[in-house]
Amino acid sequence: MTRSPLGPAIALVSGAALALEVLLLRAFSIAQWHHFAYMVLSLALLGYGASGSFIALARPVLLARFGVAFAANACGFALTAVVGTAVALRLPFNALEVVWEPRQWLWLALGYAVLATPFFCASNCVCLALARPQAAVARLYAADLLGAGIGTVVVVGLLWLLPAGSCLLPIALPGLVAAVLVAIEEPPAERRAALAICIAGVVAVALAAWPDAASRIPANPYKALTQALNVTGARVLWRDSSPLGEITVVDSPVVPFRHVAGLSLANTVEPPPQLGVFVDGEGPLPITRYRPGATDLSYLDEVPAAVGYHLRPRPRVLVLGAGGGTEILQALHLEARRVDAVELNPQLLGLLTHRYARYSGYLAAQPQVHVHLAEARSFVDHSHAHWDLIQIPPLDAFGAAAAGVYALQEDYVYTVEAVQHYLDRLAPGGLLVLSRWVQVPPRAGAKLMATVVAALERRGSTDPGRQIAWLRSWNVQVLVVKDTPYTAGEIETIRSFSTQRWFDLAWLPGLAAAEVNRYTQLSEPYFFAAATALLGPDRADYLRRYKFDIEPATDDRPYFFRFLALRSLPEFVRMPAGRGWALMDIGYPVVIATLVQAVTASLVLVLLPVVVWRRLSPSTVTVGPGYARTAVYFGGLGFGFMFLEIAFMQRFGLYLGNPLYAMAIVLATFLVFAGIGSQRLGRDRGDAVAVRARLHPATMVVAVAVALTLALPQLYRGTALLPESVRVPLAIAALAPLAYCMGRPFPYGLARLGARAPALVPWAWAINGCASVIGAVLATLLAVHFGQTILIGIAASLYVVVALTRLDP
Repeated sequence: MTRSPLGPAIALVSGAALALEVLLLRAFSIAQWHHFAYMVLSLALLGYGASGSFIALARPVLLARFGVAFAANACGFALTAVVGTAVALRLPFNALEVVWEPRQWLWLALGYAVLATPFFCASNCVCLALARPQAAVARLYAADLLGAGIGTVVVVGLLWLLPAGSCLLPIALPGLVAAVLVAIEEPPAERRAALAICIAGVVAVALAAWPDAASRIPANPYKALTQALNVTGARVLWRDSSPLGEITVVDSPVVPFRHVAGLSLANTVEPPPQLGVFVDGEGPLPITRYRPGATDLSYLDEVPAAVGYHLRPRPRVLVLGAGGGTEILQALHLEARRVDAVELNPQLLGLLTHRYARYSGYLAAQPQVHVHLAEARSFVDHSHAHWDLIQIPPLDAFGAAAAGVYALQEDYVYTVEAVQHYLDRLAPGGLLVLSRWVQVPPRAGAKLMATVVAALERRGSTDPGRQIAWLRSWNVQVLVVKDTPYTAGEIETIRSFSTQRWFDLAWLPGLAAAEVNRYTQLSEPYFFAAATALLGPDRADYLRRYKFDIEPATDDRPYFFRFLALRSLPEFVRMPAGRGWALMDIGYPVVIATLVQAVTASLVLVLLPVVVWRRLSPSTVTVGPGYARTAVYFGGLGFGFMFLEIAFMQRFGLYLGNPLYAMAIVLATFLVFAGIGSQRLGRDRGDAVAVRARLHPATMVVAVAVALTLALPQLYRGTALLPESVRVPLAIAALAPLAYCMGRPFPYGLARLGARAPALVPWAWAINGCASVIGAVLATLLAVHFGQTILIGIAASLYVVVALTRLDP
């Protein structure tokens, strides 16, 4: 018996849709900022919700000409993937203006509509197949998930080969192939019409894609790269793209880059010219023109982080974030014995080791320099070595950090557990040097201080203040943490270093109030007040009352850059002339706006079919479980699936080290093994699901999710030092049982619903998609406020509700 091409066609469409989703994450990181990842995820799923409502209303008409409808939607996906993405990236939407410019809300809503269209078409293909009489629900849903899982891996490989702007056509092509596969299996009359649509789709996609085949993604006008290219004579020397970011190297011969973070105002030595390196439009990370023996590097001793070299002469140094090589150059100039420089992005590392090696004085080739391609936290966790000095520079852009665009980005470099691990890797008497940009009132510095204090206390320190020094220049602050208390001589060295360079002391053992706020003077000694409170007996009360959220970040809540405290929101909003908006994390209001729009749109999409049915055909849904139980069952699955997926994606990001590979591996594992679980359900029970299960599939999800959550700490501790080639299979093996179980409740419920109330099948698809829309954004907010463990607990509770919800009459 010939197998139907419908399953492969659905797999192609679903894989292409997921690939487009990942591509949009990359594109919006270039055009805007990271927090748009969550908005894009919601956009993708909004199309799925709209599709279910549409098919719920037009089901009889569409199923009567299934082949034509499928081909039209598959070709529609291919065309709108190309055109819609190009249009959306050129809308005059600016994330930084959304809080004060009302028109930005309109552009945001329009972006939703444009980007949802290809996912609407792709979802129509899947939902139409599931809504057919006697549909093999489990097998078709398995094809949907398996295709999406494969698409995740393929698009990551594609992004290594092509710039993001050139990936649209390869992603659109599977939609056209899927249309042809279904069209050629239709009866002759339907086949001619379907193939005509396919031909028209191929021509339309080719015409739409050709002008933009090599175009670049336009960047936000407030991004640093856009501003740098406005300087007279500035030009792009080199560009490269990968899933980790788009790298742009800029030369400015007329007004050269001379970027030195935190350079003392007392400095008299002009830094040499530099190249500016921008990652996704943010930076610059400077590559300094260096000629050994001919370039004066004494200015590198005039920055706050240089204090470590005065306390530990000729140290063994670990630099976590090599960037453009400034910290390597500083270490060599200040006579480090050995320098280990860690960098996650191979493109950045390649600039130092190959493309601009000569320009930078062959830094990476110096005998005492050893470069490592790895994620910073992962490198430390997996290392047995010890260093005299561990240095973490501020590699994020000052402007973006000040605007709060990283507010909802998880970062495991600045958690309490991370600081503990750094201190564990110090040699006796070693120093941890943490640099951050200055913000007034203190946010990042105060939160970092609170994090360091918590880490020291966890290590058994009874007086953390004796192990911390905190100093600041006009734009950079540095916490210097020692593994033992500072001696009187070291305290005097820090005091003398700061005075000579006009750096203000925020904390030092024995520091008097009269010694603070001397050079870069503020209206109040904010930093000293924060340090005193965080080291005093009333720390908990201070953390509760402070205007910003400076609670220490943890591995369970790794949102170091989230500073907005909801208790202060009314006060900020009431400030005259909109001054309070500057104190908010811009990423947070954008995500809230996304959530509001998602909820509003979802309610419309879910309720519209019900209103129409009740007015035009009340008898349509008189059979079966009815509205409420259908909404609870499939809505609970949408929320629960998304909560678990995002929570474990974040958790395994720490375990696997590389955030990109973690996303691809975890997402692909969830989708592929959920697809296998769905496929096995169809084989075990038959697609009519006539046999009552002794144990509801959702119950197994709860059991496995709880077991995995409890087992993960032991997995981390027991296998953290194993090589990546071992940890990746272990991660897949750990996630596979949960994913397998998560793939079963949806087809189980949909098949039972289809057997009793087939008209409700598309509506159930809409509810599940809309719940996923809201869940994608809500999961992030819940993780930020309550942590990943609570998020997993909420997801498990939702699966319990699903298991208790009967879809029988």
